[in-house]
Parts: sequence; structure tokens; C-alpha cells
Amino acid sequence: NLASGAALVTHRRIHTGERPYACPECGKAFAAAKSLNKHRKRHAAKPAFACPDCGKELASEPALVTHRRIHTGERPYACPDCGKA
Repeated sequence: NLASGAALVTHRRIHTGERPYACPECGKAFAAAKSLNKHRKRHAAKPAFACPDCGKELASEPALVTHRRIHTGERPYACPDCGKA
């Protein structure tokens, strides 16, 4: 589920392809400012959290929790417009 109106606006950018926030260091673009801010920390910090399933290193525990959903298949959020989870 999308918990706020702002989350819905950001989610809808997936459908429009809009990515207005770009990293000044590498140029990678994001749909949400929050995602850009998290990404920018990766340029400065050495990853400290390793995935026990594949070994990928992530910069934070919440990022590791989200990443592990790739392995578990968990999809806790769904789009009200298209139903994608």
C-alpha cells in the first residue's frame, strides 16, 4: 500500500518515466529526492551491511531489508492504479 499522497506522486513517476533528481557525482537519476539522498551517501560511505544470500553490500540496514525482498519475493506495497505489487 502507498502510505501517503506524496508516495503516490512519486510512484506515479514510474508510469511517466519522470526522474527529476539526478546525482551530481555519477548522473544517476531518481524519481524521489529521498532516493537521491540515500544514493549520494553511497559515494561517501563504505557499505557495512552484507546480504547473507548473495553477498551484495549495502549502506544501511533498511536497505538490506529491502534488498532481501528480491530473494524472498515479498512485495508489501501495491499501486492502486495498476495493482502492481
